[in-house]
Amino acid sequence: MDNSIRIKELNMVYTGPDDDGTGLGVLQNVNLDVRSNEFVSILGPSGCGKSTLLKLIAGLEQDYEGDIYLGNDNPKHKRIPVCYMLQKDCLMPWRSLLSNVLLPIEIKKGDLKKARNEIQPLISEFGLAGFENYKPRQLSGGMRQRAALLRTYLMDGEIMLLDEPFAALDEITRMQMQDWLISVWEKHKKTVLFVTHDIDEAIYLSDKVVVMSDRPGTVIGEIRIDFQRPRKREMILTSRFSEYKKNILELLKA
Repeated sequence: MDNSIRIKELNMVYTGPDDDGTGLGVLQNVNLDVRSNEFVSILGPSGCGKSTLLKLIAGLEQDYEGDIYLGNDNPKHKRIPVCYMLQKDCLMPWRSLLSNVLLPIEIKKGDLKKARNEIQPLISEFGLAGFENYKPRQLSGGMRQRAALLRTYLMDGEIMLLDEPFAALDEITRMQMQDWLISVWEKHKKTVLFVTHDIDEAIYLSDKVVVMSDRPGTVIGEIRIDFQRPRKREMILTSRFSEYKKNILELLKA
């Protein structure tokens, strides 16, 4: 299956009710290729259009110029299911963890009873066993994020769009979530586009890091990360890791 993402000469301008006709350029001449089952992170200054780019790929906004292809299809002309997760976990506080996780099945009017049985191995794999009946307020931040990621995983589509999913977590929990995400991704292999402001996180997780300019955002550099998988924490102490970080910082300064 072709789960690649191809973006060609993408331009996006926001216009408001009091606009003088020029609009606000958000994305400018963006070109990006993500291979099937590749893990790619996007880095860039706040407001450079990273989240907007994910919305366009998800088909949530269509007022743009240029081309986006998910496999061989354009989301502007055809609904293409993707797995999309925002920074906040967005769990419904009145629902149990399991009920939140099964929401995609419920929306699709699937067999919830069958899904509850079939999902048990994933509940364990995502570290949520024993907490199925807990409400979100009773869970730690890391557990809520794992529940949200499992819900995202259960959505239709082989492309995952993750918009700073670990930004609100403390450093220790964030590292644990990074390790856990890598282990899940290596087992299930979906194409991942991951937005972050954390350079170390981008290098540690990714096959490739894409760096964007200030607004209007465009791709100013791509750095392929050649560390072997599975990734190990010791890699962040190597000179090679520091060299990747130095190169990314130089691009961001530019």
